[in-house]
Amino acid sequence: NKPVRVYLERKKRRGKTVSVIKGVMSPKQGKQALLKLLKTRLGSGGAIKGDDIEIQGDHRETIVTTLNELGYKAKRAGG
Repeated sequence: NKPVRVYLERKKRRGKTVSVIKGVMSPKQGKQALLKLLKTRLGSGGAIKGDDIEIQGDHRETIVTTLNELGYKAKRAGG
């Protein structure tokens, strides 16, 4: 079971920072439910892009904590 990785991205986003969650192994409904929960908890926007979940802003700490509470093996990754 591969860990879920939480990255920070600033590229190609007109200077905006985005937290990207990669490696969530769940069906589309599961990802949408997770996205909704994170958006509510963090009070920020987000979307599903391909297999990744994107949340606006740098919320890596909270995302990792939340994912671990939900039973995912989540880790911060990248810069």
